[in-house]
Amino acid sequence: MSQADFDQPHAFAATWRRMLLLSLVLIPATIASQFMREVLPYGGRTGLELAIIIVFGVLFGWISIGLWTSAIGFVSLLLQRDRYNLVRASGAMRPIDAAARTAILLPVFAEDMGRVGAGLRATYESLAATGELDRFDFFILSDTQDPGRWVDEEVAWATLCRELGATGRLFYRNRQVNLKRKSGNVADFVRRWGAHYRYMVVFDADSVMSGEALVKLVNMMESSPRVGLIQTLPQPMGQHTLFARMLQFTGHAYGPIFAAGLHFWQLGDGPFWGHNAIIRIEAFRQNCGLPRLPGRPPLGGDILSHDFVESALLRGGGWTIWLAHDLPGSYEELPPTLLDAMKRDRRWCQGNLQHLRLLFAEGLFPAHRALFINGIMSYVSALLWLLFLLLSSGHAVWQALKPPDYFPTGPALFPQWPVWQPQWALLLIVATAVMLFAPKMLAVLLIVVQRRAGQFGGVLRLLLSAVTETLMSALLAPVQAVFHSKFVLFTLLGQQVGWGAQSRGDVSTSWAEALRYHGLATAVAAVWGLGVFWLNPAFFWWLTPVVAALLLAIPVSVLSSRSSVGRSARARGLFLTPPETAPAPVLQAFERHLQAWEQQAPPSRQRGFAAALEDPDVNALHVAMQGLARAERLQPVILAGRQALADKVLREGPAALAPREQKLLLRQPHLLLELHRRWWAQGARPAAGR
Repeated sequence: MSQADFDQPHAFAATWRRMLLLSLVLIPATIASQFMREVLPYGGRTGLELAIIIVFGVLFGWISIGLWTSAIGFVSLLLQRDRYNLVRASGAMRPIDAAARTAILLPVFAEDMGRVGAGLRATYESLAATGELDRFDFFILSDTQDPGRWVDEEVAWATLCRELGATGRLFYRNRQVNLKRKSGNVADFVRRWGAHYRYMVVFDADSVMSGEALVKLVNMMESSPRVGLIQTLPQPMGQHTLFARMLQFTGHAYGPIFAAGLHFWQLGDGPFWGHNAIIRIEAFRQNCGLPRLPGRPPLGGDILSHDFVESALLRGGGWTIWLAHDLPGSYEELPPTLLDAMKRDRRWCQGNLQHLRLLFAEGLFPAHRALFINGIMSYVSALLWLLFLLLSSGHAVWQALKPPDYFPTGPALFPQWPVWQPQWALLLIVATAVMLFAPKMLAVLLIVVQRRAGQFGGVLRLLLSAVTETLMSALLAPVQAVFHSKFVLFTLLGQQVGWGAQSRGDVSTSWAEALRYHGLATAVAAVWGLGVFWLNPAFFWWLTPVVAALLLAIPVSVLSSRSSVGRSARARGLFLTPPETAPAPVLQAFERHLQAWEQQAPPSRQRGFAAALEDPDVNALHVAMQGLARAERLQPVILAGRQALADKVLREGPAALAPREQKLLLRQPHLLLELHRRWWAQGARPAAGR
């Protein structure tokens, strides 16, 4: 296929495909709303019933998007005839032109450098095996503020350079000012070093990518000069808790058909998810300067969910964005527990709600405005579901307490009899269930038809995993909906989120934590359920799945966070995934490097500020990284204050300084070098409290 197929001709296909999707969403939603009107006793003639119908119609249309996206993805993957498949169109993997240099960026913020290093080592070695390593450089871009972690990052970087032979190819930088978080970190790289590279591949700290995937991404960009960004589909790997293993299974089993469906609808107006994607640097530099939103946070200030905005700006600048949904070799880790997932969603919710401010901005394509709406609805829909349940419960209670009103609109010849249609209500429930569960059934069917069930432990284990995941999702969905509803309300009420390090690895939720985060929802669910059962027992049974899930939130949250439970499920063949049954070489290398790191003694892994003071090698490394020639010139009064901190260290030891004070000394290489000499001159004896 020629490059012209990826410029203008795809626009016509995209238009009719999106019109088809719009019809498939609006027509069934309108019909379902009419059914809901017929179900209600007064046929939507009361304000309460009208509100129920409107909310239900919006939600029905929302969930139908997932159904039709998965359905078209199923057909696309089954037939394998998509003429706009960028992966296949770029041809076989081939050598990269010497001028097409690529930077691989690893932004980090207070991360476990053992895990970061394991992923970087595996990626580096896999890339070296392709013979194209000299076309790539790696950058660890740190926003870490903790002084101890900062020093440990430098040591980890130096160790990687030495052991990989990567000096001059692997670089490290720690920013003093963390302006705009990750987006500012990447933008700072583009300003400083972007001119030396044609492309950049943006990672997350937990990203791993095979060398073949990286070379293929560059090949795709080289053969498509109007493509500004290619987003891969990161496959989850490496976690052991039951919650994470369930998410890993859904990512591998259900994710491909959904991603293929997204590609079918979006074509050259695809998404950017912030990581595991290749970007044309010049296009990014020209178009992706993020504005600061007017007003105060949380809806104003720095843009948090910058990835959607950057893809929209690239598209507005005339560059196309594609989703390489079928490119193998791209991996990421997922949150290990429900609470960790919700902490991440809290940040994402605030960022997505900020897009309300950008919906009508000039120069954006309709497809990217739709992506903004989709991101907003991914959280607002939870509030709408909760509202729908509350309205329905209120209607049931009102029906139980208030005598029927046969003349609600004034005098009439004939009374209006309230009529309850349980058979139509059942039909609506069945239709909604089909919308929710059909994508999973289609995904499992595709795996079986394509004879890939062995990658999931066989047909029986695949089916058992899918059924178990569906039951677990039914228990978790109401709990997640409560969290998302709170996030939306808190954001709209002006409460902004902080910026903390993400949890990775096998962490678990304690009973006290579960009680703290789920206790109120559990108590409210108990009162809610008992009240409805007392006033309208018939309606209570329709509400049972939601109430039961909230009542079980605490034990489910705790048990699903246990790696022992997850490992037990794996031993029984539940939630097996391709990286486990047939791991790619890059993942085998990652696990090997991670195990080697975890087996090291703690003192050799984390030494921090004390090492910068006492260890000659670490001190020399940090001083060199700061640069004696570039050292900041201080006024005498400030220098005297820093000198007083150095004297305090000599008297009481490095632990006597607060983190902020340690950072002040770490930013002064001359003073730190002199402090190191004085420390050893006084006998290098460990100070109290070290």
